[in-house]
Amino acid sequence: MFQTKKLDSTTKTKNSYVNGYGSFDLKMAIRDQRFLLLLIIVVIAIVVGSLNPRFLGIQNIVAIFQQISVQGVLTMAMAILLLSGGIDLSIGNIMILAGIVMSKMLISGIEVGPTVLTGIAVAVGCGLLNGVIIAKSRCMPLIISLGMSGIYFGASLLLSEGKFMSFSQAFEGLRILRLFEVIPVTLFIFLFMVIIASIMVNRTKFGRRIVAIGGNEENAFLSGIKVDSYKIACYTISGLYCGIGSILYASRLDSITAAGGSGYELTALTGAIIGGITFDGGKGTILGAFFGVIFMGIITNAMTVLNINTYIQEIVSGAIIVAAIIISNYNNTRARI
Repeated sequence: MFQTKKLDSTTKTKNSYVNGYGSFDLKMAIRDQRFLLLLIIVVIAIVVGSLNPRFLGIQNIVAIFQQISVQGVLTMAMAILLLSGGIDLSIGNIMILAGIVMSKMLISGIEVGPTVLTGIAVAVGCGLLNGVIIAKSRCMPLIISLGMSGIYFGASLLLSEGKFMSFSQAFEGLRILRLFEVIPVTLFIFLFMVIIASIMVNRTKFGRRIVAIGGNEENAFLSGIKVDSYKIACYTISGLYCGIGSILYASRLDSITAAGGSGYELTALTGAIIGGITFDGGKGTILGAFFGVIFMGIITNAMTVLNINTYIQEIVSGAIIVAAIIISNYNNTRARI
């Protein structure tokens, strides 16, 4: 009964805007945070586009998606963890550690292929380590991942000696390659990772079970689900996403420093929460998190296009994070009433 209930709660959104008469129900749509978020995105685009037509240009739209590619991949990792009832504040530093390892290998003359595989393996290993510690210790994921973040940051400092490190333009082709001479390949990689996450959560037994664990871990355990194994798997998958993120990061900047991952965990968390995923776990969708990433990217780009003061941009970014937490808490409170 428990698993069936969770399955219904995650799949009913497919037809959530259709009423019993088979027609579009606006009231039901308005209750869906994804619909409201998409509506807000459209309104912002229209308003900013009217103030500066360059905002709605193809080049700027492509630039927005390219700019959010790294953040977007990490948001997918955070979304998967939040759905399972977990959280990882070390994803930014995992990504950077993997990138620094790749940089050192490239500087040593190692080919790109083995370098990429090693970088991804490092990120996956970090995610696996996080998962094992969190699952077996039964400690709060927030605190454990915060401590592990410090470890990965220290390891990055040690390897890089606190200096900027170069990728020697090894990923230059990935950065400049365009499909139809317009769409960056990095954008397709980002969208591919979103699709994979969505299929995994919505269409597989694994996805249904991690949502069940996030919804009620005790009931999931009593239903025969190997909770620890699934938790470890989620953190390992998160590590994989961090590894992919490190490749996109390298293609964009061609250089890296140990402090480069600062803030990524907060933006990933904010994007997922704005998209409707809650801290409680078991609630929300990958599509919602995707819209959350787009919202964050559009806000940042809009402020840049409108030449808003950098300090004000920081204030707005902080306000968005606070608003995201309030919205998440409000939704949880309303669900209990």
